[in-house]
Amino acid sequence: MTTMTEASVREFKMPDVGEGLTEAEILKWYVQPGDTVTDGQVVCEVETAKAAVELPIPYDGVVRDLHFPEGTTVDVGTAIIAVDVGGGGAAPAPAPAAAAERPAAAEPAEEPKAAGSGRQPVLVGYGVATSSTRRRPRKGPEVPVQQASPAVQTELNGHAPAAPAPAPAPAATAPAGTDRPLAKPPVRKLAKDLGVDLTTVVPTGPDGIITREDVHAAVAAAVPAVSEPSAASAPAAVQAQASYDTTRETRIPVKGVRKATAAAMVGSAFTAPHVTEFVTVDVTRTMKLVEELKADKEFTGLRVNPLLLIAKALLVAIRRNPDVNASWDEAAQEIVVKHYVNLGIAAATPRGLIVPNIKDAHAKTLPQLAESLGELVATARDGKTSPAAMQGGTVTITNVGVFGVDTGTPILNPGESAILAVGAIKPQPWVHKGKVKPRQVTTLALSFDHRLVDGELGSKVLADVAAILEQPKRLITWA
Repeated sequence: MTTMTEASVREFKMPDVGEGLTEAEILKWYVQPGDTVTDGQVVCEVETAKAAVELPIPYDGVVRDLHFPEGTTVDVGTAIIAVDVGGGGAAPAPAPAAAAERPAAAEPAEEPKAAGSGRQPVLVGYGVATSSTRRRPRKGPEVPVQQASPAVQTELNGHAPAAPAPAPAPAATAPAGTDRPLAKPPVRKLAKDLGVDLTTVVPTGPDGIITREDVHAAVAAAVPAVSEPSAASAPAAVQAQASYDTTRETRIPVKGVRKATAAAMVGSAFTAPHVTEFVTVDVTRTMKLVEELKADKEFTGLRVNPLLLIAKALLVAIRRNPDVNASWDEAAQEIVVKHYVNLGIAAATPRGLIVPNIKDAHAKTLPQLAESLGELVATARDGKTSPAAMQGGTVTITNVGVFGVDTGTPILNPGESAILAVGAIKPQPWVHKGKVKPRQVTTLALSFDHRLVDGELGSKVLADVAAILEQPKRLITWA
């Protein structure tokens, strides 16, 4: 990799494409070593915790190396592609397949001096592979340099020794004054379950404490290796210990959008006190209005469906009850009432649930709202929703009715005060003008943050939405 130090070679680093994100997964490379690229050309697609994003290269040149293969999760700020901007004709570096032998979050090979002081994980659970491989060269400071050099050199070459000879010395000098290895009870149980003798494990934790990673590394060292162990073998060994019938179970890694959604929902459910109210309403007149709007020339080429009128009904209800459109500022201990509505629409995509929002939806006419809804849905289906489109939402609508579900108790989108769930619209017997007739009926459910919205306010909002859908002419009289 000596060519990577040439002045004509530029390293393009993984950018922060979503305001504070710490990592992104490389979904697809659009270029290969030897390809010519130009300023602004999209070279890869990455998935962050918020969305899939295409990355353009910021300069002209020839691709020299792709540092990571597709499917690798890379820390923000890590170089992912090298481009020769000087027009050099040197042979391209190895393809990403070779890079798979490096740890997913390791620094590029041309910067070995940073191995002991590299960037640390920002969030709990991020960068596990990095931490487990970077600790080893830092331990054992009392070992003479001339003895540690071979091990350190092996580490820099991408191979971590399974059981270095000098390493047990620090463990033997542990402060307990006994030969009993230092380890916490959960680690001892893990070692017992895996059949590992702790006296043979090389400790890497503070003060010579044996960690879970050390136990797994010992297991990996005991298994006959097919090839040389690499720095990535420790996390691979953890996965290798899983014993389950692959014909009866399938395990899917939780990352990207799904990982962010899970964390956000857990945080919301156990932070905001949720209250959910329900109302069943006759929406026959609304359904008739939908059919009339489809034939209106003002809506030619636009997406017109019940969701459009439900969204408009919610916006009118918020205008009549503005205090529901708020957020809770924990740090300042204040309620922040928003004088705008960024209307979120929950969308199920192949990568998981996302909630893009329509900015300033309160100021849009019905045709403008229809156009925005159509663009939002089409973009989400194509997987092209930008991180900016999913930020700043104030209230959300989730349409569970498209799946044939009558209703549900939706969880609030973090930072929002309310979410409206719309159930399936279907014919049901209903008392209309004193007689039982088949009518188009649906059930609405409104979940809200009880710190911000009390029962009276929440009930008024839900009742207003129901009243508009029952008599859509109120869109005019209440506007």
